[in-house]
Amino acid sequence: MSVFQGIILGFIQGIAEFLPVSSSGHLKLAQHLFGLKEVPLLFDVLLHLATLCSVILFFRKKIWNLLCTFFRLITFRKINSEDTVLAENEMKNRKMILAVILATLITGIIGIFTSKLLDSDSVSIKLICAGFIITALLLITSAYVEKHINNKTDVPSWIQSLIIGFAQGIGTLPGISRSGSSIAGALYSKVDRVSAGEFSFIISIPAILGAFILEAKDLGNVKESVGVVPVAAGCITAFASGFFALAFLMRLIKKGRLEWFACYLIPLGICGIIFF
Repeated sequence: MSVFQGIILGFIQGIAEFLPVSSSGHLKLAQHLFGLKEVPLLFDVLLHLATLCSVILFFRKKIWNLLCTFFRLITFRKINSEDTVLAENEMKNRKMILAVILATLITGIIGIFTSKLLDSDSVSIKLICAGFIITALLLITSAYVEKHINNKTDVPSWIQSLIIGFAQGIGTLPGISRSGSSIAGALYSKVDRVSAGEFSFIISIPAILGAFILEAKDLGNVKESVGVVPVAAGCITAFASGFFALAFLMRLIKKGRLEWFACYLIPLGICGIIFF
């Protein structure tokens, strides 16, 4: 792999990781067009890890508050209960931590099952393109549902967390967007748009870390088959492009325009099925 190819793949990963279009699907499509047939899965995971840093930077304040609450929780430390606002925020953070744990557990179970069911190296481009169309349908239907429901919540309940975790697990299938499916799952379960976006990206942190741990054994293969410089160039590009893509997507989520991506995904999926 050349440095130029590494940069292009990193740019695709950074943009597609947060936009609901399936970054893994686009990476496989780009690798196919580049004729890169021996790219280890860990290379994709490393690019995901770079975009994970974008999530941490973008949501650093919220993540820090959750970590502080978690630390107080496991060390049995109490806060000043006379401060009503502080106490309310603490309870919301505790509820959010539980939601993240539940969603991550469900995603992990489904992810293990799908990884055994499907060998990522043998997944066809046609199957990935079919996943693009499924993602588009998830975005369209969830946008419709979101506009016709009331009594939305800002912090997922345990039932909503299970639904979102299941939806994120579906996002492990080829061509199906993790962010798109998890946000759709949140909207289906009556979580408001902004909270759905934030929660989707927060639960991506343990999901990406888990994938990295599982594939870390192939780190030596990445160095040999891809090269250190292309990997570094790809990761830096993925981090930078990912941060701006995340900021752009959060603005779109506030406006409720995610279904617009279906106008891109459906033609792409149809063309891929026909021509590949």
